[in-house]
Amino acid sequence: MKKLIVILILFGSMAASAQKYYSSNKKAISQYEKTLQQWLQGKTSQAIKGFEKTLEIAPDFIEANFMLGDIYADMNDMNNAKKHYLNGVLTDSTYYTKGWYWLAGFEMNVGNYDMAKQYYNVFLVLDTENADLQSSARKGVAEAEFRKYATANPVPFKPQNMGKMINTQYDEYLPALTADEQTLIITRKEPRKPTTTANTPDEEDFYISTKDATGNWTMAQRLDEPLNSTNNEGAQCISQDGRFIVFTICGEGGMGSCDLYWSKKVGNKWSKPKNLGSAVNSRYWDSQPSFSIDGKTLYFTSNRPGGKGGKDIWKTTLNADGRWEKAVNMGDSINTPQDETCPFIHYDDQTFYFASNGHIGMGGFDIFYSRRVDDTTWTMPTNIGYPINTSGEEVNLIVGAGGNMAIFSSDKLEGCGGQDLYSFELYKEAQPIPTTYMKGIVFDEKTKQPLAADFRIIDLENENEVVSAFADAVTGSFLISLPANKNYALNVSMSGYLFYSENIELLSGTPEQPFLKNVPMKKLLVGESVVLKNVFFETNKYDLKDESRVELLKLRDFMQNNPEVTIEISGHTDNVGNDTDNQVLSERRTQAIYNFLIENGVEDIRLSYKGYGETQPIDVNDTEEGRANNRRSEFKIKEIIK
Repeated sequence: MKKLIVILILFGSMAASAQKYYSSNKKAISQYEKTLQQWLQGKTSQAIKGFEKTLEIAPDFIEANFMLGDIYADMNDMNNAKKHYLNGVLTDSTYYTKGWYWLAGFEMNVGNYDMAKQYYNVFLVLDTENADLQSSARKGVAEAEFRKYATANPVPFKPQNMGKMINTQYDEYLPALTADEQTLIITRKEPRKPTTTANTPDEEDFYISTKDATGNWTMAQRLDEPLNSTNNEGAQCISQDGRFIVFTICGEGGMGSCDLYWSKKVGNKWSKPKNLGSAVNSRYWDSQPSFSIDGKTLYFTSNRPGGKGGKDIWKTTLNADGRWEKAVNMGDSINTPQDETCPFIHYDDQTFYFASNGHIGMGGFDIFYSRRVDDTTWTMPTNIGYPINTSGEEVNLIVGAGGNMAIFSSDKLEGCGGQDLYSFELYKEAQPIPTTYMKGIVFDEKTKQPLAADFRIIDLENENEVVSAFADAVTGSFLISLPANKNYALNVSMSGYLFYSENIELLSGTPEQPFLKNVPMKKLLVGESVVLKNVFFETNKYDLKDESRVELLKLRDFMQNNPEVTIEISGHTDNVGNDTDNQVLSERRTQAIYNFLIENGVEDIRLSYKGYGETQPIDVNDTEEGRANNRRSEFKIKEIIK
């Protein structure tokens, strides 16, 4: 309504300076001008009486009707506001055509979508010169249609307050969740303590909660320094394992009003936050980050120049040197001439959630989602629907790794006070591809000491690296997310050790239970061996399947990184079939691996191969699982030349 007030003041002032109003009644003009001065002095009740008296004198005084409509709208007296807006435009439909536009907006705000659409269409016919308002009116027509449909077809939505362990009388918002959904970091805004010297009355800090053995959240605790300080910290995202955080600090010491920083947790200690630098941050406002699953793409919000609107969503990628590339705008697939904020990329790396007041919605900021088409293109954003979105402000939402549980903040529900965090089951159409996870501890097989090993999850079909992570240097713990509908190679490596190989089959969907697995690592010693669990052959054949390339290239890299090592490649079968045939098959398969390595740069002098047929089983042969374990390819360290 404020825009209408400004426009009408200008309209009235221009008319007054020319001594010309729609009405020519001198007594009414005198009353109107006297009342306008009272209104400008803040004497609202006197102004209402004065404008109504103007209309008693001259019912066709359009300007008085608009002023009253605006005043009543600010007072939330919608019935009187509507009456005076209508009187204004119906007195003369062409005298002040913008009145139809403002009246349409009023009807939108009170949910009269059919009437709003009619008024927008009248404005579009009568006022063809104002290009900006024409564009806005066309959007208004589309929004009226959408809101009518959305309210008539609500999506499933049963939000549950996350309780007093998470929420307080203050504001809690912008949640971040680990891949196992066991650790939650939130931003809380509360009054500063009297002992602090910062000049803002409220302080934003991080709080953390974890699930206990019964699956309930523990009392959220304020994180210690160096993450929290006397500055405002918030708008964070965390890596899938909860050991890497990117967040926003507003205050002195940055490149702009708010900058993005990062910190890493080793054991239970966080490192001192570091600025992400000029490739990411600007002299403007940079905030609200979100990681991709592989940790190599960072999405965030910025109001820097060069975008599509006020606030846009940008992204930066990590190059091979470990440095962030210059941030680029996400483009028209996501951004509009208005504002887009609060990006969240799900662990499936395909589904992108964000807030916008520029796309067609329910009003204010709505939450939208989009699906990845390729590296630079996303589908047209879909409004997540009513009543998740309302005519108010819905700006932040995250979705758990499993894809069915979402968390968002709201101050419109019955909560603990201010903005609270709520969880709810996300309806199927808006869900991402579900993901599961693997967690455990990596350790030295003999000494049992934890190791800071390097984890890689690689798509066997296209050889793309999906996840990269490190085990904690103090505890050896790891947590990695695994998107469904793919088959993966897991490779764990560390200098001085043989790499660890595991095959993860998720092509048929997400299993009911996550993978809980400890990883023993073998020292690089003569006689130690590794089963190559991602080397595949057709039944009774020795041609390598294409999916074997990932594992064999890893073995190639191992040989190149350890030039002092020579190995024997061995092949083994189960006991099904003829002994001689099994022997020949195992030898030809090992020869296929041998040939691949030579073709990819490994010197033949460092390689040998041998088939053992069914003579060296590592499991029983009377079950399918046992026979599958016995059908294997291995390599063994033959010599280490010092």
